[in-house]
Amino acid sequence: MDILYATFGSGNCFKAHLAFRQLGIPYETRWIDVLKGETRTEAFLKINPAGTVPCLVTSTGQTITESNAMLWHIAHGSELFPAAPMEQTMAIQWMVFEQCKLEPFISPARFFTTIVPEKYDEMREQIALWQEKGHDGLLRLDAHLADHPFMLGARYTLADIALYGYVHVAEEGGFDMSRYPNVARWMDRVATTDDYAPILSFKAAA
Repeated sequence: MDILYATFGSGNCFKAHLAFRQLGIPYETRWIDVLKGETRTEAFLKINPAGTVPCLVTSTGQTITESNAMLWHIAHGSELFPAAPMEQTMAIQWMVFEQCKLEPFISPARFFTTIVPEKYDEMREQIALWQEKGHDGLLRLDAHLADHPFMLGARYTLADIALYGYVHVAEEGGFDMSRYPNVARWMDRVATTDDYAPILSFKAAA
């Protein structure tokens, strides 16, 4: 059985949780508290020398440390995996876009706005910069979704999970999501897919 080392409420960790759930694949969760420094312990660094979560140890003992690579592994061969080669290429394109143009800005803005709000004032200027850069990525995403029900077209795939992970909690980072109406409609569609569960539901189920 695959073992997912995860932090509660993390958008990157949520991707793997959601894919496992929607595909009905059993897995084990081992919760790691980043705020308590548990990613820097000797025991965890033996599992993942990078000291990051999520971290997936597969049933064959392979370690995967990037959230979108985990999605590729979990979804491969399933209904969430794009069948056509060009669809696979487009999935990779959008998954790279998510990690370069969205997650690096939404995640830290959310962290200092919602998760450790006591540090918001000292990080205010940096948060504004993250929001500005994240806005550019969200505008591009909104333009794409103007004529695409899902990231790759008519069908929900792993690409949607990859983008949804942090985009759907961007408001917690101070982003005004009313500026991206196509993104908002897409998020609603994702939330109505079969066996969907919200990000904060997974700790109780672990």
